[in-house]
Amino acid sequence: MFERFTKDARGVVKSAFAYVEGGDGQSVEPEHLLLALLDREGSRGSFALTALGLGERRESVRQALRQARRRAGLSQADTDALAGLGIDVAEIVARVEEVHGVGALSGDHGDKGWWSGRASFGRGAKGVLEHSLRVALAQRDRHIGDEHILLALAMRPGVPTEVLADHGVTYESLVRVLYGGGEAKAG
Repeated sequence: MFERFTKDARGVVKSAFAYVEGGDGQSVEPEHLLLALLDREGSRGSFALTALGLGERRESVRQALRQARRRAGLSQADTDALAGLGIDVAEIVARVEEVHGVGALSGDHGDKGWWSGRASFGRGAKGVLEHSLRVALAQRDRHIGDEHILLALAMRPGVPTEVLADHGVTYESLVRVLYGGGEAKAG
């Protein structure tokens, strides 16, 4: 599959690994792919994000991803569902962080001495990359670009989809920008 990746798509994957190797988790997750997409310039994916107004709100997206990470990766929908059951996630996070420090639920381990392996793809990131192939095929594209990774992120349930939607970026809006209004097939 990776042989179909464009230079920009490979750059996204490489940047996502750099986040992990820099201490942001143990494996590449969908959130890392979104962070890497936010860093891109001059690509189809970055064009689409800028066209949808995300260019000047990138820091807001980063902050929303950090907050979700502090909640152990729970989306706001997950948090709301738990609140409906009487579980206050914010209170749980506060208590855990009071005892174990800020970010204790994020899965980050500043001391990597216990872990000597190389970063790998987490299940969610693998799913996004596999889905990006289906998105590209549905569009009859012969390559997988960073725009396909972005579309896959916007389609799959989870924190990146929710954060993008909260910032006005949906699968449908991305399709309009990237493919000129034609309906894209969801792979």
